Amino acid sequence: MDIEPFLRRESSIAVVGASRNPEKWGYKLYRFFKRYYRKAYPVNPRAEEIDGDRAYPDLKSLPEKPDIVDLVVPPRAAREVVREAIGLGIRMIWFQPGSEDEEAIEECLKAGVNVVWGKCLMETISYRSHE
Repeated sequence: MDIEPFLRRESSIAVVGASRNPEKWGYKLYRFFKRYYRKAYPVNPRAEEIDGDRAYPDLKSLPEKPDIVDLVVPPRAAREVVREAIGLGIRMIWFQPGSEDEEAIEECLKAGVNVVWGKCLMETISYRSHE
């Protein structure tokens, strides 16, 4: 669990579970990452657009392979996303609090993916920015 690579601003990130609802964490996280990273992609199969940006139904639909996948989905949905990410060769996956799934985390570890859980990526970035 190496957090430092997740903090590189030049990275691209896919926010799986990005939301159109400004009250939800999936929206707040996407908005934050959009300002922080080189490129942020909202992934939500039920949305065509999020915060004025084209939304994508899954990781394989993105115009580029993201450096980071940030999961803001229920744990039961995390397994499928993790399998897709590993299949695409994505090497960094962050489980936002509430998205953790033991089986999905275990799959990440077995595949040699840098995986983080139990912490919020947005809070980690904000904290590090103020050190």
